[in-house]
Amino acid sequence: MSWIIKEDIFDKDRITTNSNKYMIGNGYMGYRGTLEEFDKTQLTATTLAGVYDRFEDKWREPVNAPNGLATKIYCDGEELNTLTATVVQHTQQLDYFHGVHERSTTFQLAEDHIVTFISRRFCSASRLHLLANEIVLQSSKSAAFVIHTGIDGDVWDINGPHLEQLNATASENILQLDAVTHELKHTVSVAEAISVTFGEQQLLLHEYGVFREIKLDAIANESYSFQKYVAVYTSLDDAQNCSLAAYSESKKALVAGFKLLLEEHQQVWREKWKNSDVKINGDDKAQEALRFSMYQLHIIAPGHSERLSIPARGLSGQVYKGAVFWDTEMFMLPFFLYTQPDIARNLMMYRVHTLEGARRKAAEYGYEGAFFAWESQETGDDACTLFNVNDVFTGRPMRTYFRDKQVHISADVAHGIWQYYTFTGDDSMLTDGGAEVIWECARFFYSYAYYNSRKQRYEILDVTGPDEYHERVSNNAFTNKLVKRTVNIALEAMETLKVINRVQYETLIAGSETTIEQLHHMNNNLYVPSPDENSLLIEQFDRYFTLEDVKLPELKSRILNKNEYLGGGNGIATTTQVLKQADVVLMLHLFKDQYDHATKQANWTYYEPRTEHGSSLSSCIYAMVAADVGSSDWAYPYFLRTATIDLTGDSKQYVGDLYIGGTHPAANGGAWMAAVLGFAGVHFNGQRVQIKPSLPEQWCSIQFPLLLKGQLFQVTVDSKTVVITTQGEHPHCISFEINEQLHHIEAGQELRVELS
Repeated sequence: MSWIIKEDIFDKDRITTNSNKYMIGNGYMGYRGTLEEFDKTQLTATTLAGVYDRFEDKWREPVNAPNGLATKIYCDGEELNTLTATVVQHTQQLDYFHGVHERSTTFQLAEDHIVTFISRRFCSASRLHLLANEIVLQSSKSAAFVIHTGIDGDVWDINGPHLEQLNATASENILQLDAVTHELKHTVSVAEAISVTFGEQQLLLHEYGVFREIKLDAIANESYSFQKYVAVYTSLDDAQNCSLAAYSESKKALVAGFKLLLEEHQQVWREKWKNSDVKINGDDKAQEALRFSMYQLHIIAPGHSERLSIPARGLSGQVYKGAVFWDTEMFMLPFFLYTQPDIARNLMMYRVHTLEGARRKAAEYGYEGAFFAWESQETGDDACTLFNVNDVFTGRPMRTYFRDKQVHISADVAHGIWQYYTFTGDDSMLTDGGAEVIWECARFFYSYAYYNSRKQRYEILDVTGPDEYHERVSNNAFTNKLVKRTVNIALEAMETLKVINRVQYETLIAGSETTIEQLHHMNNNLYVPSPDENSLLIEQFDRYFTLEDVKLPELKSRILNKNEYLGGGNGIATTTQVLKQADVVLMLHLFKDQYDHATKQANWTYYEPRTEHGSSLSSCIYAMVAADVGSSDWAYPYFLRTATIDLTGDSKQYVGDLYIGGTHPAANGGAWMAAVLGFAGVHFNGQRVQIKPSLPEQWCSIQFPLLLKGQLFQVTVDSKTVVITTQGEHPHCISFEINEQLHHIEAGQELRVELS
């Protein structure tokens, strides 16, 4: 099957969505899939991971670096621009097996004059600071070309401008543009080296950039090519002088050449897919969507740093302030846990490094321990404001309770750290700060909880669960369950720490106002809503079942403005049972081994028609729980909705004039989860892998790797059999539960189990 997505027509209405669809990246930076002639008006951006800036009193957001791939080409005085010239052929494509973007455009300048503009580029997976671009031109007639190519510092910002003190230089055929960020005065340096063997060059210095003007008298039907090597560094990188580092990197790339750089890059990508590819036999649409989803995760994974995580819109721009949400732990982490645990470790160490920000937030609200940011940036301080939505009727900002009442974020973080430890057995995660984070999260919940002396139980009051349409509710089932999980693993983590690092354990205990005994008491007496004895339904929060039970179409008929917010104080969903996204059903997925089939079936059936799916996080959860109860026919549409979100671009791109588009990493991770954890039925508890398949009828088989505690397994599942092979030695003993029977497999052998 092809690993290429492409479009054979230029549609100006799809520029924004294609910019996300055809992205390239390497975890250090992301480059949107715009065309070479585009600028900030078309949302061209080189988004840097972990570099944030605030301009005046606007929202802090990631910094977009100067665009080192900026290129405008003129032929006989006419610009080769898809927006203004006559296009007779256009192809834009992405080879997502190798992470290479290509475009080919044929322009008609006169009745008998055709010019072809071909480009391919990649964001190097082997040299993280490098972008490489090759451009080829051909004219059907002899013509005069003028090429303007260089570094454009007039970049797209949502809440900028962020770059100041722009300084352009040129030395030894290398262009350089240095800038300083407005708030924290970080230096951003971009250098561009070029390999060109034709024409005459002239330096062009602009107020916001530096360019080369190359004049070429082209011969008819001859091909002319040049290569650009763009290096990006900031003062946050491990370089004494980021300006010199950028210069040196671009010069090294020039010496290496495009062919060698491409080969290095492609080899890294081959290794990525070797350890992560999921093969679906019988359903090409699902195969393409799933692989594309995994590609989107690969290009934003911070493999080079444990001080970075994955923002809610990846590296596709500045939307959502480039902040890290609970999306990472709940929807992206599983993919990396099962395939690239080193990256999973980085994601969780990011939370360790932002612990002080979480402590500051807890103290701000009068609590102990760590209350993690709902929208986390580089320090862990909360970038979320108290007013996140505008009332479309009055124009006034509406008070929301994402920042201060979605306390489950600390439980999500603790859960993620413990998941990593469980999957890998890596004690260093605990001793390097993971145990302290878990302990501090448990301390936060102990100080937040209310002890109801009449009912002799702890309750979690005044919270907002995953269903954001209902704010400030009490005893949200998901939240309470995750809080109990946090307290429980805090006790486990401390027992483990006592064994592996007694000094660290005693230091934590001695410095804490919360005691082990208090957490034991809370763990034993924390209220978690349980299934009703008759209906088996779990009430989403206290008195949820007393709300108006309106059908979703009826609720939508009450909408007066298509952009009105359905939740909050006055939203039309607030007084009804209609919910934004998976809430109880998400809990049933996370704790699937603690609820029986009938309970999961009853709750899925009840909550599914009441869920509006107002978030891209929702569909994959309904897919997984449906597959878990054997209803793969119900699960499949939810899987496709999740897996194709960035292929189709059908998600909302604007609210008013505010751009909210970009990629959807949580949905990308959700697509993988739905396929492997849902349809293949994989569940790992640290010692045993359970496989309980429920494949869609369209799928003949599914094959995927699992990397667990240093052991690589290849798993193939079809309607009749499960086949498992291993590679390498067995440092840990992992068993497989299939058909409710345990099986063991020796190194280098194959396990084949017939499904009943």
